[in-house]
Amino acid sequence: MGRYVTRRLLQAVLVLWAAYTLSFAVLYLLPGDPVEIMAAGGGEVTEISDEQLDAVRAEYGLDAPLAEQYLDRLGAALTGDLGTSVQTGERVSAMVAEQLPATLQLTCAGGALALLLGSAVALAGAHTRRPWLRQLLLSLPSVGASAPTFWVGLLLIQLVSFRWGLLPAIGDQGWRSLVLPALTLALPTSAVLAQVFAKSLRDALREPYVETALAKGASRARVTLRHAARNASLPAFTVFGVLVGNLLAGSVVVETVFSRTGVGRITATSVTVQDIPVVQGLVVLGAVAFVLANLLVDLVYPLLDPRVTTGGAVAR
Repeated sequence: MGRYVTRRLLQAVLVLWAAYTLSFAVLYLLPGDPVEIMAAGGGEVTEISDEQLDAVRAEYGLDAPLAEQYLDRLGAALTGDLGTSVQTGERVSAMVAEQLPATLQLTCAGGALALLLGSAVALAGAHTRRPWLRQLLLSLPSVGASAPTFWVGLLLIQLVSFRWGLLPAIGDQGWRSLVLPALTLALPTSAVLAQVFAKSLRDALREPYVETALAKGASRARVTLRHAARNASLPAFTVFGVLVGNLLAGSVVVETVFSRTGVGRITATSVTVQDIPVVQGLVVLGAVAFVLANLLVDLVYPLLDPRVTTGGAVAR
C-alpha cells in the first residue's frame, strides 16, 4: 500500500509540473505582447513609449530569456508565489483567493446535483420493467451530454427566469441565484455519470449473485440498491474524479452566462488580455483540483474494492 500511495503522489507531482510547463509554452507561443495589450486596454493610458514598455517588461521579468523566465516562475510557484498580474498589478494568489469561494460554491453544488441526477436516471432506467420507459430514461444521458453548456444556460434563463419568473437570471446573491448555474453545470456531468453507471448496473444485474438473492426472496429494489448498485458504482466513482476538471472548465462558461463573480470570470478576462501570470496561476489551480480529486479516488478505490491490485498484490 505504501508503494501504491507513493506512486500516486509522484504521478500527481508530474501532472502539476506538466500542466504548468504546457501553459507556459502555450501562452508564450500566442501572438502579441502582454505589455502592449495592457497598454492598449489600460483605461486612461492612450500612448506609451518604447522606453516605458521596456521598463514594464523589466519590472515583470518579461525581458529575460525564455528559459530563465520559465525557471524563475517555476521556482517561485514552488514557494507559493504565483506572480503579479500584468493587467491589474495585484498578486495572483490574492486574486484567486478572493474569487475562489464563489467558484467552489458553484462547483460543489453542480457536482452534488450531477451525482444526484446521474444516479437517479441510471437507477430508474435499470429498475423499471417497462421497456419504453427504460429506453426513454437511458436515452436522456446522450441528450444531456451533447447539449452545449452555454445553450443549456441560456435556455434555463429564458424559461425559468424570463417566462416563468421563478429564479433570478443573473447575479450571485443568495441560494436562489445558485440554482440555475448549478443545474447548468451539472447536466453534462450527470449525463456522463448516468451513462457509465447505467451500463455497469445492467452488467451487475446479470451476475449470479443477483439471481441468488432474488431466489431467496429479496425484492428487486433491495437487490438493486443494496447489492448491484454498490458494485456498479465503482466505475462511475472513477469517472467522477476525471469529471472534476469538466466542472471547473464549465464554471468559466457558466459564470460568464449568469454574470457571476468567480475564478471563471477572471479566467476569461485574463486570457483575453494575455495576462500570463494570472492564467498560469489559474491553470495550476485547476491542475491541483484535478490531481486532488483523482488522488482521492485512487486512495479510496482499494478500500471500496479490495480486488484492486497494486504491484501484483492486493491492496490492504
